[in-house]
Amino acid sequence: MSLFLCVDCGGSKTSAVITDRSGTILGRALGGPSNFAYMSASAFTDAVRVAVSNALKTCVSPPSIDPIPLPPNTEMFASAWFGISGVDSLAAVANASAALSALLRIPLGPRLVVANDTHLLAAPLRLHPDIKHAVAAIGGTGSCVVSFQRQPSGMLSELARTGGWGWILGDEGGGFHVGRETMRQMMHDAARSSLGMEPLPPSSLKAKVLERFGIHGVENAPEVLPVVHLPEPSTAEAAATVPSYLLVAREKRLSQLAPLVFEAAFKDKDPFALNVLKVCAEGLADQIAMLCREPGEDPNLKPRAVEANKAVLCFGGSLVGIEDYRVLIREALAKKGHVFKYVEFVDDAAAVGAVGLASLGRT
Repeated sequence: MSLFLCVDCGGSKTSAVITDRSGTILGRALGGPSNFAYMSASAFTDAVRVAVSNALKTCVSPPSIDPIPLPPNTEMFASAWFGISGVDSLAAVANASAALSALLRIPLGPRLVVANDTHLLAAPLRLHPDIKHAVAAIGGTGSCVVSFQRQPSGMLSELARTGGWGWILGDEGGGFHVGRETMRQMMHDAARSSLGMEPLPPSSLKAKVLERFGIHGVENAPEVLPVVHLPEPSTAEAAATVPSYLLVAREKRLSQLAPLVFEAAFKDKDPFALNVLKVCAEGLADQIAMLCREPGEDPNLKPRAVEANKAVLCFGGSLVGIEDYRVLIREALAKKGHVFKYVEFVDDAAAVGAVGLASLGRT
């Protein structure tokens, strides 16, 4: 009952961190993807099990070589805090909580906190006593934006949210959007070429994408369409006859293009790639701006909106972890009249959450 657990569950990985009552980190480990909206309850639980079981190896005496089995024989955790991508409704919270309660042997109630992963990002609000509002923006495989208010007790309460709708309906500024926008702009340029217009300058990004999918020549760019739309093979026999990239889930074929786009934009200085990222940054900025009140705007129009110049913007996620991309988002926000008083990037949300959880346990 002396351990405090925080787990950051995202579309790419699961990060678990365990501290003692003093806030000293005793164990940490990673697991596979754990977006609750995209997988079964059992697959989600398995991803969490791997991360927590391995994090516990250095929390027992003597340290264990093997993962610690879950559920534990006794109650090991004083409390646990889960920030879970894809948990966007009360029903999802209830379902995830039930699975985690059984896995960790923590009774449902105040000792087990389950919320969307943006809640972990708002922790920096506690570092700025002169303000009481935060906007947490996740930009990783997907995206989601949530605003918070600090209560007199020090706890954070959610004000409003947008995004987190998945790769088909949204995820503006996230990896899915970056890959999708790359494909869209490539197809747009192919249509432009069909009109006999002046050729566009070469693009290192276009070359990288076409090479990824075994397509030769930019004039053959429309051949990427089957890459986007064909489903994964349904049988092992069929899988043996298709290119390896078609074995990847369709949405992942898009999000896995993001590293190519960032490399082309910020290393190769490719104007085409940079324009893709500007469009995506604008999309995430629109989501952030939706939760903000413009300077001088009637507060009655959006009663739960925050004023950027009196709030902290907390970024989290692999894409917004790249400073050049954050600059594009902040520039887009500034053009909309939203300049935040503070801007933070939370590099290790699970560690920040675990230490914060332990501090609450000492009060």
